[in-house]
Amino acid sequence: MRGLVEIESGSARAVIVERLQAAGLLVPVRRAVRITATGRTTHEQWARVAAGSEIEMHVTRGYERFLPLNVEFLRICHDWQVRAGNVPNDHRDVRYDWSVIDRLRTLDERTAPVLRRIARSVERFDTYPRRLRAALQQIDEGDKEWFTSPRIDSYHTVWMQVHEDLLLALGRSREHEPQT
Repeated sequence: MRGLVEIESGSARAVIVERLQAAGLLVPVRRAVRITATGRTTHEQWARVAAGSEIEMHVTRGYERFLPLNVEFLRICHDWQVRAGNVPNDHRDVRYDWSVIDRLRTLDERTAPVLRRIARSVERFDTYPRRLRAALQQIDEGDKEWFTSPRIDSYHTVWMQVHEDLLLALGRSREHEPQT
């Protein structure tokens, strides 16, 4: 859960949210909810795979394959937002934009197998390739927001969730990652 999440009253999610609030894991903020410090700690404990286990070894291997893909992804996002000469991309050059989208598509094709391998050991990773592909489909259909917008399940948003989930699964933090 990131930031504030609005929940429709009467929905199935609302019932779950009520239970999480009762347990002290979420707090209401206006018409939304946010995770508490206790909720964050509980989630970190739940997300962490058993240290020293075979599962941890598989996730570590996947994480090590993910890191160079992440470097490439950051470059692609930069190029989507900023053109040569540090000029903001106004997205009027269709050829340029499609060249960046093609690079994203190629990266996606190399990322999905890594995530599927991780999902063999940790099932929750199974949703990420589909979510990334769904965002890519929206981009292909011309909706540029699906590339990097933080307000939706954009490619960038889901990618950051993958990265965070890998760190949680391994009990690591970004500060210990190799600097590029």
